Amino acid sequence: MSSRDVIEAAAERSRVSMRDRAQRWRRLFPTLLMGAIAAAVAWLIARELVGTTGAFFAPVAAIITLGLTVGSRLQRAIEVTVGVPLGIALADVLVLKLGSGVPQLILIELLATSIAVFLGGGPLLVSQAAVSAILVVTLQPPTNGLSFTRAGDALIGCGVALLLNFVIAPIDPIGLVRREAVPVLRELAAVLDAIARALETRDRDAAIAALERARAIDASTQRFLEAVTIGRETAAAAPIRRDQRGPLAVYSDAGGQIDLAVRNVRVLARGVLRAIETGDRVPPAVVEAIQDLRRAVVSLAPWMEDARRADQVVDPAVQAARHASAVLEQTTNLSVSVIVGQVRSTAVDLLRTTGMEPAEARARIRGQPVTREGR
Repeated sequence: MSSRDVIEAAAERSRVSMRDRAQRWRRLFPTLLMGAIAAAVAWLIARELVGTTGAFFAPVAAIITLGLTVGSRLQRAIEVTVGVPLGIALADVLVLKLGSGVPQLILIELLATSIAVFLGGGPLLVSQAAVSAILVVTLQPPTNGLSFTRAGDALIGCGVALLLNFVIAPIDPIGLVRREAVPVLRELAAVLDAIARALETRDRDAAIAALERARAIDASTQRFLEAVTIGRETAAAAPIRRDQRGPLAVYSDAGGQIDLAVRNVRVLARGVLRAIETGDRVPPAVVEAIQDLRRAVVSLAPWMEDARRADQVVDPAVQAARHASAVLEQTTNLSVSVIVGQVRSTAVDLLRTTGMEPAEARARIRGQPVTREGR
């Protein structure tokens, strides 16, 4: 590769990186704006209404509670509310008794984190207890006896953040979940299409590209699953969003199965690549089965918006599994067995996405009578 090619490649990566950064900024902008407002309001309340001098902990607690993600804010608020006062109170007591210095800092830090761990706190609670204690020892040691003013500042910050997040400007849970589900389902369908075409043309490079795309879906899947968690938290805590709890349950139940389908499709892509590399014969019906899976995936988004469309997911998923299983009567080579197994597993995942019980899903792909006991 010439130096010119290297420069052009670097420039292209830079353009892609800038686009990614711009997209990330647009996605995070509402949270960034809310954080700035929460910090200012918390500082103003602590300083002007409560009369705290400095009021350092109020805006800090607000920012930590909101974070750069919109999920788990109730948990973060609880941990900040416990961790900050714990670290402050412990440091206040020990600094008054022992003074400030390196040995005192080590002792106070160790005690604060140890107590936080024994209280069953998560990483945020432990770290906030430690940071608060450090700030007291190094920057703001008590001078006028014990005071819980700074702990009160932390409570103000947490309260302002949660008020903004769940009462004044709560996110739209359904909108968030649908927005994050689209890229997962779109890319999963595209990967299945790419796998089918690579298998049909016996194109090794295309199979490798399909496998790489399958691996790349994980990031989108995790954002989707996080969005489901965020949506459920918001619908439970925000009064004006509680009517969305029912629709969100559909996405919540489907999320885990979609994640499993993504994993199985990745294994399917590896199986197809191996079949191409080893030269094993794979009957054309397998390509049709993979395309049936794609049709089922494409139908998932409409079904999640309208449960009456479940057959649009179920029928092609069942057809995919049966087509693939029939191939085993024509050949028993290892590559085909692996591919058929992954087609069947993915079909079961897609059936279960619609809320179908495992026993019924397995019965359907085997062509057995369906029993609905216990449903």
